[in-house]
Amino acid sequence: MSGSGTDKTKTGVELTGPVVILVEPQLGENIGMTARAMGNFALTRLRLVKPRDGWPNISAQRAASGADHILERVELFDTVEQAVADCTLLFATTARAHDQAKPVVAPEAAALEMAGEFKSGGTVGILFGRERYGLQNEEVALANRIVTFPVNPGFASLNLAQAVLLIGYEWFKLSTAGALPFAMPERSEPASQHQMQAFFDNLVRELDRVEFLRPAEKRETMLVNLRNIFARMDPTKQDMHTLHGVVMAIAEGRKGPAKGGVLDGDQATRLRALLAEHGQGALPSESGTVRGLARLLRRNPTDAERILWQALTRDRRFAGEFKRQTPVGRHIPDFVSFVHRIAIELINPDETEVIARDRAMRQEWLEARGYRVISMKVEDVEANLAAQLDQLETGVLERR
Repeated sequence: MSGSGTDKTKTGVELTGPVVILVEPQLGENIGMTARAMGNFALTRLRLVKPRDGWPNISAQRAASGADHILERVELFDTVEQAVADCTLLFATTARAHDQAKPVVAPEAAALEMAGEFKSGGTVGILFGRERYGLQNEEVALANRIVTFPVNPGFASLNLAQAVLLIGYEWFKLSTAGALPFAMPERSEPASQHQMQAFFDNLVRELDRVEFLRPAEKRETMLVNLRNIFARMDPTKQDMHTLHGVVMAIAEGRKGPAKGGVLDGDQATRLRALLAEHGQGALPSESGTVRGLARLLRRNPTDAERILWQALTRDRRFAGEFKRQTPVGRHIPDFVSFVHRIAIELINPDETEVIARDRAMRQEWLEARGYRVISMKVEDVEANLAAQLDQLETGVLERR
């Protein structure tokens, strides 16, 4: 959400807080900004003693920035004595010493005393004086405590809203144990050593292509330093996916490798291992990373994928019915037909245990949702494509 920090969809905090009492406020804008500061810290009770420009005040409403619920409940009084009559504990805020023999406390200590008073069922009030000269001696004399702020003695004056905000902040912090409204989003789980090694191998391969790791006698030291840089990051799986994409984008450009957009066997196996590892236990909310890897695989087909894809798009039996590297839920089969509910999985020679396990889990998931999974070995596709297409046609006819 951009702009204002007020989220109308969230439930506000409700607290029994002190009564804010403004004595003869002059400007409607100051009353409105005071209401806004009160709303920030769940203070809702506002009393006005003889506001100069009367009440209601359109300037106050404009300055309240949405704190209308506070302004609508404002209580008006003709004298300070009337406004504080029900208070069992009263604080007077001032930046000047009034030479009165009563305790002087900071906002934090005042909040602690307020909490104790509320526990005993009392009513707490806080007096705030006029914009020009604050509270008079006889008004301060009504209070049990004086509240003042640790500010620059040579420039101690605060406007009404600032003073209310400082006390409201200390009260709200005490009442909510300092809980923040939000925290850093939960990071993805830490990257595994397998994932780190796959990324590092790819990085080193690309660095060797541009002869970065030279002179030769310094190569091992440079590699150790590079590895330590990434180890110190304590990276997550998401971090590794992002870094891998960065390296591939720099090395190959946005349109894929210069060799025609075809990954070699090692690269294809490595990418599928990363995708398989990330997919284990993934939640639907994590699909962004999975889809990102799918797009990378879609732009960079292996030889077998390219051959089979060309056949599927040109053969009249299948044209327009299959998609390549398209997510089905949180899984991504090599090819899928939503029309026939058929998924095609290509099996590479010498593939890792991680990939095989991921395929088995994916097949079980797809079959539970009514998809038929047809497995094709890469060597069979490259050696006898026609036979594989006939097998696929049989599967399509059976689904019909």
